[in-house]
Amino acid sequence: MSTGNAINLSSRQQNFKQLSLSTLCKSIAISGLILFLFYSFLYSHPYTRSTNLFMPFIERKEPASSDNHTPNSPINLSHIVFVLLGSVNTWKYRKPYIEAWWRKNITRGHLWLDAAPTGELVPWPSSSPAFRVNEDITRLAVNPKSVVQIRMYHSIFEAFRVENNKDVKWYVMADDDTLVFVDNLVELLGKYDHTKYYYIGTNSESIHSNAYISFDMGYGGAGYALSYALVEALASEIDGCIQRYKHLFFSDYISQSCSADLGVDLKIEKGIHQIDLRVDISGLLSSHPSSPLISLHHFDAIDPIFPSKNRSESINHLMKPAKFDQSRYSAHIYQSIFPRSFLRRPLQTFRPWQKSRPPFFMFNTRWLSNNPCEAPHVFFLESVIESNNIGRYHVVVTDYTRSSPSNLPICLSNGNHSANPIHKIQVFSPSTGRKEAGRIECCDVKYVAGEDTVDVKLSACMKGEMLA
Repeated sequence: MSTGNAINLSSRQQNFKQLSLSTLCKSIAISGLILFLFYSFLYSHPYTRSTNLFMPFIERKEPASSDNHTPNSPINLSHIVFVLLGSVNTWKYRKPYIEAWWRKNITRGHLWLDAAPTGELVPWPSSSPAFRVNEDITRLAVNPKSVVQIRMYHSIFEAFRVENNKDVKWYVMADDDTLVFVDNLVELLGKYDHTKYYYIGTNSESIHSNAYISFDMGYGGAGYALSYALVEALASEIDGCIQRYKHLFFSDYISQSCSADLGVDLKIEKGIHQIDLRVDISGLLSSHPSSPLISLHHFDAIDPIFPSKNRSESINHLMKPAKFDQSRYSAHIYQSIFPRSFLRRPLQTFRPWQKSRPPFFMFNTRWLSNNPCEAPHVFFLESVIESNNIGRYHVVVTDYTRSSPSNLPICLSNGNHSANPIHKIQVFSPSTGRKEAGRIECCDVKYVAGEDTVDVKLSACMKGEMLA
């Protein structure tokens, strides 16, 4: 066996020696030419040009920072460009949703429309965002249904081209019925480096919606944020990417797919809400999350969030305390003591977005109960003021009142006490600054039996203090 191997090896060596130097050079030259032609074809092909197939291995670099885009520099509202998607057919009805949070001459961006406004939409009010009409993008659409969705996603890059990008750090996409809590949004985006690739949003509250479309997608109605660096990287190849995904019927799905091709996955932030829910969302708004409220959506599909007010009035009322804390909505009194781990689960006052089999929601809920030891007495936001008449301190005073009598019986297992006489909760909180994101406050409660008002003083929790 070893002799045979030696003979074969000797034969191969003799054959190799017979190869001339010129033959080897010709072989190498031909191989090199074939590789060059293959590489040239690959990069000239219209569908491979936009994929940058070899780029991650050849020149995968972090985007360079200019003087106007310094990493980790402080962020404010002027650094955010809003790309709001609307239609001349719906703006009349949805204008109050946007004007409730839009700050004239401060908020930056445009409402992107499918046609120029006419009739009762003109003259265009200064209280609304300035509008722009989208480009004709029918050349990018595969069928009439996809035109609207492609227009929505393409608006980001139209905004990128027409915007004066000096000091821009983030582009935020939202619909014309999205309510944005801008101070909370600024605080949220301040956690991230805009000079890197970031795609920040949330998925649907509905398991069915996520399963049908994508669990990895930021829903545009809830709003999603793209860092300046990511928009800049996508802009140069956006038409090619849209061509690649023009068969998708959801602009949010196209956005997720194009970002994924750059290796960027969705960063989920829980304070962003798509509101794929129906009827009464008070249970969700009254839960005790640690994430600040960033956005709400789908107001036309839910009940007004405050009793005795219509949708427009409810939104304006919710925005009243925005100057102090954009998370105030309601207060509950229980006739039993429950830990925060229980209270942070929303009461299921709402219905599923679509008819389907359970489970319905992406989060756990609490069932509504008639048990007086479990059911809350519900008080809704009435007013909020800043006062300096309480001692030597400036405080924010927030009043919550009942919308109707509860008539809950006494919880016998916890003594002969009833919350029925209480008609108002008055909350005192420091006015030195907004509540820090992710921070849970503790409180002292003052109540004299038989009176109709409860006083609650909020303060920072002491070290090791537990809400239970």
